[in-house]
Amino acid sequence: MTVASIAVIGLISVLLAVELKAVKGEYGVYLVLGAGLVIFFYSLSKLEAVIETIRKVQSYIRLDRVYLEILMKMIGITYIAEFASGICRDAGYGSLGGQIEIFGKLSMLAVSMPILLALMETLKVFMS
Repeated sequence: MTVASIAVIGLISVLLAVELKAVKGEYGVYLVLGAGLVIFFYSLSKLEAVIETIRKVQSYIRLDRVYLEILMKMIGITYIAEFASGICRDAGYGSLGGQIEIFGKLSMLAVSMPILLALMETLKVFMS
């Protein structure tokens, strides 16, 4: 599938959801959720190309594997939190979506702490 195909799936789902909203509002939410899951899992299949590229970069510059794993975790946290937040907002639960975004940001901060500590240690070496 291409970006155009994914865009068509999204647009058709939204148009159908708007039409279903007049009949039964929850059906529209389920339809958008289903389309979102299709797009989400298709996006995961594209992640393989990203991982392969990161592995090539790692072989060129000899990065510690831990840093790349942290980067992948951060990408995953961002994508999942944004997806869940968007679904909550579309369903009319904006405050819950906001809480998911805050939790995602805090999770990214927690996951990135080893990188911050390594940066501080590097700066300490240069400052001495």
